[in-house]
Amino acid sequence: MSLVPQPLTQFPWRVMALLLAIATFGTLVLYSAADGNIFPWAINQSVRFCIFSAMALVLSRIPIELFSRFAFPAYGSVLIALILVELIGGVRGGSQRWINLGFMQLQPSEFMKPIIVLAVAQFYARLPVGEIRRWNAIWPALLLIGLPWSLVLIQPDLGTATMILAGGVTVMFLAGLPLRLFVGSGTALAAIVPIAFSFLHDYQQKRVLIFLDPESDPLGAGYHISQSKIAIGSGGIWGKGFLQGSQSHLDYLPEGHTDFVFATMAEEWGLVGGIVMIGAFMLLFRWGLRVAMRTPDKFARLVAAGLTTTIFFYVAINLMMVMGLAPVVGIPLPFMSYGGSSMLTVMLCVGIIMAIDRSNRRSSGHRNWA
Repeated sequence: MSLVPQPLTQFPWRVMALLLAIATFGTLVLYSAADGNIFPWAINQSVRFCIFSAMALVLSRIPIELFSRFAFPAYGSVLIALILVELIGGVRGGSQRWINLGFMQLQPSEFMKPIIVLAVAQFYARLPVGEIRRWNAIWPALLLIGLPWSLVLIQPDLGTATMILAGGVTVMFLAGLPLRLFVGSGTALAAIVPIAFSFLHDYQQKRVLIFLDPESDPLGAGYHISQSKIAIGSGGIWGKGFLQGSQSHLDYLPEGHTDFVFATMAEEWGLVGGIVMIGAFMLLFRWGLRVAMRTPDKFARLVAAGLTTTIFFYVAINLMMVMGLAPVVGIPLPFMSYGGSSMLTVMLCVGIIMAIDRSNRRSSGHRNWA
């Protein structure tokens, strides 16, 4: 007879343990970034992780049929919220992204990242198999993606708009649309890049130009990426040691606790720390993709794969950004960067994937979580 109550054994403790390990490592980095102080970042990040973990566990108990049923209503609600942002939204840092609810600042664009995956997946789950190669399988999905993408882009928030586009297009690809469609779209996109560049805001154009030549303004627009590279490079293989980073502690590295937290970590923990962190994320991606491959339901399969890819884009874009391999677009590193919005989004994704995994295991008779 087990000493652990059966309902508790049905929770995904192995996955939660992996997330706890990543979040704990992130909290240590934030503790160091604050010069060895739990305030203001480490303690707040820990509390958020506990709250959002509980939220993910609650989501894991919801039947997948409910996510399917409310995919479109949720999409419509968030789309209306994005329109309200343009009408009555608050401006912060030059961007209009928040709705003031009195007790909190709501950023609807964060909720659209997982919801766009649910909505597009629901569309293709309802679509007859024989229609997948016709125009009727393309334009509704493009409309679903294009509306929130446009609203977020004009806030302006290029990073979130990119994530919404990537999540929706990924589901379109996984749904089985012809590969030539994506090759042709990519070619056309490359052709109109010079035209699209002219429509970007001045600061966005400067970010792209600095990405192409960061040394052109090392003390101005290129300062972030230059200092990030210095911090990562100075860490070497083993790092300078915990609490021994000079770039972050001497304030040479801007945003060392948010978007550039990987540089803060790499300086103190070195290449080894970076490999361990990336390896932990790879285990998370592996779990999500295994969940997608195990489920027989088309909607659940597309959602699990799409949400896993969304988390992957968070990690990949941030790492490329801090290493100078992509323009700075303000995408944080999940569980490592300080902030509640990105952690909320990622835990929503994790909670829904856990719900799909639970559904798979109940149907197959397994009780243990991988």
